[in-house]
Amino acid sequence: MIPVTSRISLDESELAFSFIRASGPGGQNVNKVSSAVQLRFDVRNSPSLPESVKQRLERLAGRRLTSDGVLVLTAQQYRSQERNREDAITRLSELIRQAAIVPKARRATRPTLGSKRRRLDAKTRRGVLKGLRQSKPGFD
Repeated sequence: MIPVTSRISLDESELAFSFIRASGPGGQNVNKVSSAVQLRFDVRNSPSLPESVKQRLERLAGRRLTSDGVLVLTAQQYRSQERNREDAITRLSELIRQAAIVPKARRATRPTLGSKRRRLDAKTRRGVLKGLRQSKPGFD
């Protein structure tokens, strides 16, 4: 079990890892060793996550989410496979932690009487200023 928050923990069987060759510098080693990790996590069919967290996680994932609802994370920062695997799990946990935060409901508020008056006064002054700029036909 991978603890994410106090209420949410993931079972390791829900995570699928595949190891691929990393891009970037690394000399001859980069062409021989599959040190990069691709983590796949099925968000829609996960029994560990509440429905509200699933919805927010899908929104947060963006391009990393496939059309089937599978979250794909690629980790290739480190040279060892194990460190990249840990990095991918950490990044997934952080993403789920962010999705677990319930956003505050926006309360509709009304503008104060003073702010309404200030806005209307500013509009009136602006209108007067523009009126003064108009060229009126004069006597020749």
